[in-house]
Amino acid sequence: MAVRTAVRAAVVPAVGAPLEVTGIELPEPGPGRVRVRLAAAGVCHSDLSLSNGTMRVPLPAVLGHEGAGTVLSVGEGVTHVAPGDRVVLNWAPSCGSCHACALGEVWLCANALAGAAHVHARRADDGTDLHPGLNVAAFAEETVVDAGCVLPAPDGIPLTDAALLGCAVLTGYGAVHHSAKVREGETVAVFGAGGVGLAALQAARIAGASKIVAVDVSAEKEELARAAGATDYLIASDTTAREIRALTGKQGVDVAVECVGRAATIRTAWESTRRGGRTTVVGIGGKDQQVTFNALEIFHWGRTLSGCVYGNADPARDLPVLAEHVRAGRLDLGALVTERIALDGIPAAFENMLAGKGGRALVVF
Repeated sequence: MAVRTAVRAAVVPAVGAPLEVTGIELPEPGPGRVRVRLAAAGVCHSDLSLSNGTMRVPLPAVLGHEGAGTVLSVGEGVTHVAPGDRVVLNWAPSCGSCHACALGEVWLCANALAGAAHVHARRADDGTDLHPGLNVAAFAEETVVDAGCVLPAPDGIPLTDAALLGCAVLTGYGAVHHSAKVREGETVAVFGAGGVGLAALQAARIAGASKIVAVDVSAEKEELARAAGATDYLIASDTTAREIRALTGKQGVDVAVECVGRAATIRTAWESTRRGGRTTVVGIGGKDQQVTFNALEIFHWGRTLSGCVYGNADPARDLPVLAEHVRAGRLDLGALVTERIALDGIPAAFENMLAGKGGRALVVF
């Protein structure tokens, strides 16, 4: 594998093993490939899920899937970007030919993560082959990705902010606008006020929701949630569903968006919606998280429970829409970030996520 100078990256050696910041050697981009110098990368709960085995990908791997940067070089056949272009990384590029893509549901593309099985780079110290955790390996000073994994960054938005568009904002905004399809005047509850949850709160405000209830385990996130658009803030407890019904004339909210991925939280979100309401599950839980319903309540409540992958978003379609919201001042990307860190700070950011602390941690290169 022809290589260039080694760059630093965050590598997970095996499931449950501590993250290692080390040198890696990247290849020059071959046909259909692009080399990018990262400006910033968001630390997402999905990265934690990859490191602890909740989501399975080939290991060892360079993690990171939410990022933006500048194109350094391109391989043969790449025409939509050129060296010097500003780009946002797209960790789930659609193939355009599978059944889901044919239906227009590109967020369910059967081949979106095919690149994760490929050898991405090698460790500089011992030559070990490394995979890209979710295609793009954004926890690195530089990365080499398939051409479909880069989209032109919107004009007028700093790359350090644009990095968040690649996952947190697309997911949170899409959960509200594409999956739950929140309408003006409806009431919304968002469970979890991390990066995705804060984006969902802003999206609910943009949609014109009349009441927006944020729910989280941490009292420290109330200011963040209210700044994002929450009209009410609740500390998660056994009485959360009852409290939400009390805030909505004993009816429950029209829409609940679950951004945690735990069985108890999904169940509470379901119970918090009105009869005929919609519950959208964004959070990624483990196979051991079993949610149960009885047949009578499914009939009686008439609620809709749906999964939501990547915000049911089409990045090529939705990035320009999000950019317009940012430029118009309706969407505040910086408000999602509660910590700016270096690569070495990622393990601590993982610990903060496990403890329910903060919004989005952003690695700034």
